[in-house]
Amino acid sequence: MAPKKRAKRASPKRKPSARQKPAPKASATQEASQVSLLHALRDSIDRDITERISTHKRVVARIRKQIAEGAPRPLMLLAHGDSWFNYPLTGNTLPIGDTDIIAHLRTMGTPPPRILNISHFGDATTDELGLPKQKRLIAALHPDNWLDGKPDAILFSGGGNDIAGDQFCIWLNYEDSGKPGLDPIRFPARLASIQASYEDLLLFRDRYAPHVKIFGHDYDFPHPMEPHPPCTGPWMKPSLGFTGWNDAEGTKILHDALDQFRAMLLKLTSSEFIVVPTQTTLAYEDWANELHPYPDGFKKLAQVFIAKVREHFPGRI
Repeated sequence: MAPKKRAKRASPKRKPSARQKPAPKASATQEASQVSLLHALRDSIDRDITERISTHKRVVARIRKQIAEGAPRPLMLLAHGDSWFNYPLTGNTLPIGDTDIIAHLRTMGTPPPRILNISHFGDATTDELGLPKQKRLIAALHPDNWLDGKPDAILFSGGGNDIAGDQFCIWLNYEDSGKPGLDPIRFPARLASIQASYEDLLLFRDRYAPHVKIFGHDYDFPHPMEPHPPCTGPWMKPSLGFTGWNDAEGTKILHDALDQFRAMLLKLTSSEFIVVPTQTTLAYEDWANELHPYPDGFKKLAQVFIAKVREHFPGRI
């Protein structure tokens, strides 16, 4: 009889497992919450971009009146890109405020350019040229948003987020493999995907803004480092460490990657696609983290941008 009593006592022990069944529901709830937050973030970004376009349209109306009264005609630019065009931090910390290339360009030149900036940090080129962002570009290119029905030029920043991040390890060989840091097959395949995005950008321009010049840029050479904003990063050092490369070796790998990226961009250059050369602009101390400089570093990059734009629009900026 004793064994039977123990069997009866054992049955209640199964109840905790029954009570644990709702756990998957909690996980599903968390997933739903994350999806909801993602949708809310996208909606917030869309509202922000819509407001930027509306504000720009009001500015254009005011500029028309000023030109009629004899004011000089400013250069009208559309900017689309990643965090080099939309960086809302000071280095890695507060205060929050745009310190990026576009923020500095807005204060440069005589008269300074008027820039409609629809960039958003974190975008890869596949994001920037995906269907939702192309629709956003079409809205920004509406003739009512521009003095002459279209911008004088488009500034585009993209490619860094296609490579940097946790996925960076995909294109690295292990240090003890006897192979080069960047895999000679996998990394060029990634560059081919980025090139396809740029080629699509040029086709998009030909369709929706014919003959408008596009200014792209290479990326200056970063260094593997620990500092990063609380919300994101580091982007390269973890993958380099995981595959066995030290910081000095990692720096050479990053140089190699960005040299190859620049070479890819240069293959696309024409009178209507200009590459702004930013490499070797920044000193080590200009970098706040692996992807972004401090405000003064962004200012240096903006000065390189405005010099290149002036070459193609003499006397306008």
